[in-house]
Amino acid sequence: MSVRLFAAAKAEAGRAEDVWNVPATCTVADAIDRAGFGSSPVFARSSFLVNGRSATGADVLSSGDTLDVLPPFAGG
Repeated sequence: MSVRLFAAAKAEAGRAEDVWNVPATCTVADAIDRAGFGSSPVFARSSFLVNGRSATGADVLSSGDTLDVLPPFAGG
């Protein structure tokens, strides 16, 4: 699964893009936890898109999906 990280999530992960291997019944929350960001306040406050559509932590992922991690943005 491709992962794109933005703003504070990118800063915390140290990269803008990554590839995560996920099992067949992995949720967004499971994937975040498996990648080591389960206790991260940045990831806890983030919004998610899966293949360009809004997603929650309970949504199930597939290996070919693209997950975007979007922390809250500030400014104008």
